[in-house]
Amino acid sequence: MKNQRELFDLPDEVAYFNCAYTAPLLKSAQAAGRRAIADKAVPWTITADDFFTTLERARGLFGRLVGATVDDVAIIPAASYGVALAARNVTVEQGQKIIVLAEQFPSHVYAWRKLARKTGAVINTVARPTHGGWTRAVLAETDENTAVVAIPNCHWTDGSLVDLEAVGEKCRAVVAALVVDGTQSLGAMPLDVKKVQPDILVTTAHKWLLGPYSFGFCYVAPHRQDGEPLEENWFNREGAQDFSRLVDYRDQYQPGARRFDVGEASNFILASIAIAAMEQIMAWGVENISAALGEKTVLIAQSAQQLGLTSPPKEQRAAHMLGLSRPGGLPADLLPRLARRNIYVSARGEAIRVSPHLYNTDE
Repeated sequence: MKNQRELFDLPDEVAYFNCAYTAPLLKSAQAAGRRAIADKAVPWTITADDFFTTLERARGLFGRLVGATVDDVAIIPAASYGVALAARNVTVEQGQKIIVLAEQFPSHVYAWRKLARKTGAVINTVARPTHGGWTRAVLAETDENTAVVAIPNCHWTDGSLVDLEAVGEKCRAVVAALVVDGTQSLGAMPLDVKKVQPDILVTTAHKWLLGPYSFGFCYVAPHRQDGEPLEENWFNREGAQDFSRLVDYRDQYQPGARRFDVGEASNFILASIAIAAMEQIMAWGVENISAALGEKTVLIAQSAQQLGLTSPPKEQRAAHMLGLSRPGGLPADLLPRLARRNIYVSARGEAIRVSPHLYNTDE
């Protein structure tokens, strides 16, 4: 796949290998945001319909990205919001297990710890495997006493994979809920909710979806769409499109997953940026992105190996990111030294996380 650096605003001297931290905006996304800001400067041009139509475009694009319908998608401000929503709507009994991964991202842990304290459930942390990968370890821990499996599909520190289709099948067999944090993969790694069948899938937009901060999406499976929202706002109520009748208070919600929308979800600026970014991702094709980034990370892993650095085996990690480590650890000042040379990566756990995108060249 042809390099796409010209679609971004990256200076030639900057080597940005940190998309898993936060992505640079596409030029098209920047332009969309500027247009939306200009619209807000003349608010008399904003109609009641505008509160809904822009958001429905964003909702629909994300649905297409993961194989869902527009009705299955809620708008959330952060992955933590979606995880809290999931924790409110799953059934957990005393003594049952809630499964998470070792060193899982905190936003996908704290809500489950709180729920465990409230219900008497047990947090079962799957240890980082020394061989065989995460999937085998998660499947071994998932049994009839499991209430929730709350995991990502690749670990945020080094991209090591979990086979969500296999885990989803096991969850259905033991009647456990599957709650997935897709923040570190959606947009760079294919995921089809019809195959995985998660109960809830959450993501923020500012990483691999190349979108803005404080904006994200939550897929809610149809059998979960009668659940309880985190908040009660005017926007998620039936008939909200008719501003003249908002005080005809209604108990009914908007259809599908819209009942779970965060208040003021119709953020014209953020939604417009997210739409432009997802349109470009769809034009590239997620499978093409994944393949192109896989070629880059293979080259990075090979070069790193010559320097004595190791990474998870190719078959056990996502194509778009990897963690590099070495016995005895890495120098504490490595990141500042790299930054002085305009090379940007992240330190996560004991590894240097390298996460390129289509703007990175092979030079």
